[in-house]
Amino acid sequence: MSPVPVGGPALFVGTDTDYVALVRPELDPADPGVRQAAEQAGVTPEEFAGAGDTWAVLVEHDGEGGGFELPGVRDAEPADFAERLRAGLTAAAGGPFTVDGGSLLRLDARPAVPGAGGSTGTDAYVFTAHVTPPEDPSGDDAATPLTVETGPLPVAALLADLDAFLGSLA
Repeated sequence: MSPVPVGGPALFVGTDTDYVALVRPELDPADPGVRQAAEQAGVTPEEFAGAGDTWAVLVEHDGEGGGFELPGVRDAEPADFAERLRAGLTAAAGGPFTVDGGSLLRLDARPAVPGAGGSTGTDAYVFTAHVTPPEDPSGDDAATPLTVETGPLPVAALLADLDAFLGSLA
């Protein structure tokens, strides 16, 4: 957990130990934790906080996490991803579906097996996230694709999270 409080839009798909997230961190330069961290870094709180307009993908699997920034991504792109995820969850068929976020992120969803994790029918989905970090511009570090599978996630909770995420972008 970061000692610096972070706000901003965030969409998490998964559990505490296995997830993929789209986040746009926002730091408040007036926050005492931000001020202290800026002082330790030798920069102003405003420099430390940054513009708050850079999206990132965060991934955690079995306690091992990582992430990468998505420079140049506008709010419309994560919003579109969330809308397509919402459409897949609310489709009448209730079968498997895929949400393609381009070369960096793809979510494959399938209905949870009834009874798994307390689910019944299509009231829960299991997701497999395929994440491919961008190439390191220096060429020193090859991007290693990651795959994260979640446990059953309740559709109602996912829809509520999607509504909150989309509302935070409005």
